[in-house]
Amino acid sequence: MVTISLDGREVQAAEGTKLVDAAAAAGVSIPTLCYLKGLNFIGSCRVCLVEVEGEGLVASCNTAVREGMVVRTATPAVAAARRANLQAITDDHRAVCATCVRQDTCALRSLSSAFNLEDSTQPLPEKGTWDEDFPLQRDSSKCIKCMRCVAICRDVQHCGVWDFTGMGPSMKVTVRDGLPISQAGCALCGQCITHCPTGALTARDDVSLIMEAILDPEVMTVVQVAPAVRTAWGEGVGLSHDEATPGRLASALHALGFDKVFDTDFAADLTIMEEGSEFVEFMASDKPRPMFTSCCPGWVRFAKLHYPGVVHQLSSAKSPHQMLGAVVKNTLADEAQAAGKRLFCVSIMPCVAKKYECDVSELATVPAGEDPQLAAEAAPDVDAVLTVRELDRLLRTVGVQCATLPEVDFDNPLGTSTGAATIFGRTGGVMEAALRSAAYLITGENPDFSTCDTTDATPEVPWVSKTLTIGDATVRIAIASGLENTAQLLDALERGEAEFDFVEIMACPGGCVGGGGQPIHFNREMGAQRAGILNRLDNAAPLRYSHENPDIHQLYETWLEQPLSHTAHEWLHTHQEDWQI
Repeated sequence: MVTISLDGREVQAAEGTKLVDAAAAAGVSIPTLCYLKGLNFIGSCRVCLVEVEGEGLVASCNTAVREGMVVRTATPAVAAARRANLQAITDDHRAVCATCVRQDTCALRSLSSAFNLEDSTQPLPEKGTWDEDFPLQRDSSKCIKCMRCVAICRDVQHCGVWDFTGMGPSMKVTVRDGLPISQAGCALCGQCITHCPTGALTARDDVSLIMEAILDPEVMTVVQVAPAVRTAWGEGVGLSHDEATPGRLASALHALGFDKVFDTDFAADLTIMEEGSEFVEFMASDKPRPMFTSCCPGWVRFAKLHYPGVVHQLSSAKSPHQMLGAVVKNTLADEAQAAGKRLFCVSIMPCVAKKYECDVSELATVPAGEDPQLAAEAAPDVDAVLTVRELDRLLRTVGVQCATLPEVDFDNPLGTSTGAATIFGRTGGVMEAALRSAAYLITGENPDFSTCDTTDATPEVPWVSKTLTIGDATVRIAIASGLENTAQLLDALERGEAEFDFVEIMACPGGCVGGGGQPIHFNREMGAQRAGILNRLDNAAPLRYSHENPDIHQLYETWLEQPLSHTAHEWLHTHQEDWQI
């Protein structure tokens, strides 16, 4: 530990700590734009300047504490320098804040207001060209060259999609090797979006598409919400986590005009019945180990692009929202037709990759009796996906007063769910839910164990693992979240340094709770807090095992017969090797 003087008081910090972090630990906030703790401390924005006695103005993000250092963070000279640097950044930024989807969460806009900047007299930069159909969107005229996207994609998500050319004023952030974004190896995790301080990176906005469907009298709109949505949807509409209950969420979606509001948790239970049964069969087979979970499309896309050799080891189970889309399109078709309407199924997801997934033609359910080769021409089971950010914008647009809404149940018969389904939204949850039911299928008794999660994983512990005894079977499991951690696990498996039977992968750090479609809080990671909400909901649930869900039993009795049946395979399973990227 070293002792420094910070704004006139003694502060201790570990040797090597950056000044910005030492100040934050002491309760002193220093503004930043480019800084990303542990990843990006290039000092390019110069917004974090502080005054160090004997040295003048220095960037606090890349200056380490030293014994006896005298630091002042709030002086006229510091403020003037920060303001001048911010003005230079905004002069090169296309500030169209009134129409920008990041207007309420833009770090640059917030600082510009705090420092009372003047309107730029420079011509606005031109918006670059981009593939407008791709789920990830980029507006280069709003890029401030902070390099946060480069760092997060390279060091945390392993994809290395972003790069830069030039130096100094001529520096530009680009797609790696000048490739079109669709060919650059992007897993569509969306982490570059949630870590961008401006509106330079966003998800494709599909709100207008959903509004058009809601307003069409010839359309029956069906919406479903993923487990992790209930942890975060209130953040964008001014509700506390206690106020933003699942019941109030269901009420809000009805207020938007959706005809039916279902819970993707129901389909998570359905996924467990299929994937758990598949794993029981897998353990009795001689198939190559391990079997990988398949509910995360960012992980599936990453595997296909970067580790194609493991794709054949993915569970064939579709993701929960695609399962529910198939169930909706098959079981409600007659009702919609009798009303003279067509079905339009919307998923609210904490994820950008789901926008890609719903367009995968191989996931479309072919009507009974028709040629499976017609799948490419079949209507999608899920017609559109909205991120949580888009949902919150839609609620604000319509003027839904969420705080005053009553709590209502999700619509049945596709609304009942268990605690096992709820924890799908955090890392380790899919594994635990699957093994709860797999253990029951093997032993006939509900197990008394928990697996593990990676919410607080560190670079030194890229994955967590455990060996479980289920009946007479020994099951070796591993769980990883974040694609750099995933790559390290896959490399260890390939080298023979690790052996597992069942592996859960989540593309986003912490799982869906930290998803690329969740509300943005600049330089605040919310995954652990949101995961705690899911754990509390699981513990309080009257049903905590997917195989105990009565509506799941009814679905099998009426439509699917049993897990892994022929109909179940047609509706609920896929071959990821056939997916087009």
